[in-house]
Amino acid sequence: MAGSHQNKGWEQFTDAVISKLSKYRDHLVFLFWGNYAIAKENLIDTNRHLVLKSPHPSPLSASRGFFNNHHFSKTNEYLAQHGIEPINWRIE
Repeated sequence: MAGSHQNKGWEQFTDAVISKLSKYRDHLVFLFWGNYAIAKENLIDTNRHLVLKSPHPSPLSASRGFFNNHHFSKTNEYLAQHGIEPINWRIE
């Protein structure tokens, strides 16, 4: 059920993890899919990291911008630009 995971305490945990990663790491890519995730952008130093945002990939909203967002290739381009090994996204 949509929203059934809200207000269970995970928000404080994920906010803390995102904030620490943003502060202590460099050149990370954050993929935010959906409005709840996109709202986390304020926790990130966007001068040091790449933030990619799009609608949630659920069947109800994926056609509003998730399809063809190219987040995986954009992630790898950013990583390569910063001398970081690209991610192999293929499931084998």
